[in-house]
Amino acid sequence: MAEERMNNSAEERKEVAIKFGKGLMGEPFTSKAGKQLVEIKIPNADPKDARSWETFVVPAGFVHENKFGKGMWMKLPEDGYTKLSRPKVIGQDENGKNIWGSDTRTVSNQELKALVESYKERNRDQGERAGSGLSQLAEKKAEAAAKPAMSFPSHDEMPFR
Repeated sequence: MAEERMNNSAEERKEVAIKFGKGLMGEPFTSKAGKQLVEIKIPNADPKDARSWETFVVPAGFVHENKFGKGMWMKLPEDGYTKLSRPKVIGQDENGKNIWGSDTRTVSNQELKALVESYKERNRDQGERAGSGLSQLAEKKAEAAAKPAMSFPSHDEMPFR
């Protein structure tokens, strides 16, 4: 009976799958409590944003390598929350060295998925603005056909022999 309840609760629990590149994951480390954790970076959605990237920490067992080897993925509870932090300068000491602090906020795991996977939307937006490769090729062919063909002098007409 207890096993059935555990199975039912596992089935009812919804999760959010988050996909990201290997380069966004830091090296695993051990926390003060002795747990293996890994830090994951979130690139700024706006390319003009020069601030440091936000980060969050999850247990190392949550993160898995994609079967194709190019990316990583993890599952988090859909109704959960994650704390994000971003390093920032809060002042300078008497020697002129920066004093660093952190700017933290808590977001839902669904919002976290949108933040981490924002690169997908950015790539789509750039593709729509630039046009597809085939449409660009067609435009280039039309430009080349409109230009007059270049003519080169024959070997006999060359001034130097």
